[in-house]
Amino acid sequence: MVPVEQADVGADAELHRRLVYGDESALAEVYTAYGGLVRRVAVRVTRSAAAAEDVAQEVFAQLWSRPYAFDPRRGSLRTWLSLLAHRRAVDWVRSEARHRKDARADDSALHAIPEPGPGPDETVVDRERSLLLHSALAELPQPQREVVHLAYFAGRTYRQAAVELGIPEGTAKTRLRTALRTLAESLADPPDPALERGA
Repeated sequence: MVPVEQADVGADAELHRRLVYGDESALAEVYTAYGGLVRRVAVRVTRSAAAAEDVAQEVFAQLWSRPYAFDPRRGSLRTWLSLLAHRRAVDWVRSEARHRKDARADDSALHAIPEPGPGPDETVVDRERSLLLHSALAELPQPQREVVHLAYFAGRTYRQAAVELGIPEGTAKTRLRTALRTLAESLADPPDPALERGA
């Protein structure tokens, strides 16, 4: 009677010979015999059924494309496939950890990027608008200028402005409305002289 270990070695050697010659049925036999084992090893390491399937595909693809990597004289096919599955699964875990670390680093880098400030053109435009606004405010009658200052620069409502200035609410509201209309007209873009000439 032939010992089980010797029978396994003989079977592995025969499967190996057939794989080397490109016998697809040999690969199917190996997959049927050891596919479950390879997936179990991979699941234990990756904790992911989907990852284990990927690892199994890689393991059997390597056996098919590089059958000489397995040497039946050095150990059983079962052991070799288990070790290969374990190695590939560890690689998968390391790769996932790297991806997560890179993703966190990318997120941190994005948060560290300061909001872009205004460009030189925007700064010039803002400065011009500010000068225009102050010039237009300076030209308002004093009563209107006071209401605008309280409402827009001191954050008061027109009712609060009326109380502070000691005037009726209706008067404060009218002054504010008139002042805003005047400012809007003053700050509107001046007509293009070329357009006025019909050019």
